[in-house]
Amino acid sequence: MNARSPSSVYENMPEVWKSLFPFPQADSHKYNRGTALIRGGAVMTGAARLAARAAQRVGAGLVTLASPAVALPIYAEALESVIVRPCDTAQEWQVLVDNERKPALLIGPGLGLGSAQKAEVMMALAAKRPTVVDADGLTNFADKPEILFQALHTDCVLTPHEGEFMRLFGEIEGDKPSRAFAAAQRAGCVVLLKGAKTVIASPNGDAQVNHNAPPWLATAGAGDVLAGMILGLVAQKMPVFQAAAASAWMHGRIASLNGPGLIAEDIVEGIPAVLREILDLQHSRFKPDGKNNGLGI
Repeated sequence: MNARSPSSVYENMPEVWKSLFPFPQADSHKYNRGTALIRGGAVMTGAARLAARAAQRVGAGLVTLASPAVALPIYAEALESVIVRPCDTAQEWQVLVDNERKPALLIGPGLGLGSAQKAEVMMALAAKRPTVVDADGLTNFADKPEILFQALHTDCVLTPHEGEFMRLFGEIEGDKPSRAFAAAQRAGCVVLLKGAKTVIASPNGDAQVNHNAPPWLATAGAGDVLAGMILGLVAQKMPVFQAAAASAWMHGRIASLNGPGLIAEDIVEGIPAVLREILDLQHSRFKPDGKNNGLGI
């Protein structure tokens, strides 16, 4: 398959999305700051835990994690300020998805593979809420990707690495922005194609290329943190394309500030410092020497 180039390709930098970045106001409370729901798995529990922490750190006011009963003590002990709900059946998942507070959704990290997990992804997408689909949420449809594509909607973000991308979209010729754009058109939603140069593409022809990711990000769990960051921003009503772009930039910025020895937990703990940089940028508080705190603008 040959891909045509997106109509607009530009570097992912805070100047592009800073005005849309959500920060709490004087009258904010945990509910109007955004509610988020994550589906946790029974075995790879670290993935959903990292995502939940990241969603909280980036500003989501209330995060709920749906856990298989067997793993509930693990999640509950590790996530003191996250609401952990037992969820073993499709009916229990549907109740959480239908929550009256209408949470943004993340499904995939540590989810596991199988018909039940595939059905849960479809239930999440049927809710037509802002939804991030990552990891096993993508791999579950490698055999029949069209089923996933038909269920996706414009408020979704897919976050594949190259292997997951190939399993879903097959061989697409062209440069990385063109490939990501072709995938976004086929899926009908935002596609964030991870890698040394992450590309965020939308079906309407916009693509941003993220250049600030250092090699230290090649560590287990980094993608789970990224998915949680996107979730936390879309829960706060940031548009999905800008939320994906902002999260990718922050992800790389934190890793650059940390340097060698980075692990996924460090990315979560580094979020507040980068949030302060973005807040300063929103208020145009630059250093007296004209430098801009390394924000790259």
